[in-house]
Amino acid sequence: MKPKQTQQMKAQQKKTQQEHTQNEQKVGSEMNKRLSALLVASMIGLIIVAIGLGFLIGLDNPIPWLLLVVLILTPILYRRLNQKPSVVWKDEYSVGVKVLDNDHKKLISLLNQFKTAYDYYTETEFERQALEELVAYTKFHFEREEKYMAETGYPDLENHKRQHLTMISQVESFVEKYKREGHDSLNEVSDFLTHWLLNHINGTDKQYSKHLNQNGIH
Repeated sequence: MKPKQTQQMKAQQKKTQQEHTQNEQKVGSEMNKRLSALLVASMIGLIIVAIGLGFLIGLDNPIPWLLLVVLILTPILYRRLNQKPSVVWKDEYSVGVKVLDNDHKKLISLLNQFKTAYDYYTETEFERQALEELVAYTKFHFEREEKYMAETGYPDLENHKRQHLTMISQVESFVEKYKREGHDSLNEVSDFLTHWLLNHINGTDKQYSKHLNQNGIH
């Protein structure tokens, strides 16, 4: 077997192992989240029973009133503790092209809007709208990037376009999964988009900065 083929096999094995580990982590994370939700639901049920029993003793009993406050605060605190941190734009993310930087800022804003829709269990319509708006603007941004690269003869354009197509294909599969499974599928979408967007901006997108600047695009 040629050394190049051996290296390719090793790289493929490493990639497979990484994907397997990531899948295990996702499954474990989802199981922990469902278990936490079950425990909170059980606790809420017990509080409701305790409130009912407390009021049977008398409305002047302070304990059920205190438990009522706890009942109201419990889901709020649970959501705050489990919500994903927002993505914050940093100057180091800049690719040196103002229009594309503004696109990236817009994408981060839409991503945070989508994460909020997921974290706070908003209405299905708002979740769907937030996801569709994020996907639509991502496609628009990719087209603008590719237009600049094509106009300036960027040598790695085809590879960049392939990355865009792969990402869009993955996101569209998530959209179809959301249509089938609803809210529970959004956690995977949120994690994927956050990871992909930041890595793409700080990696592949930074590679075209010098080329575009040299061709008068700032």
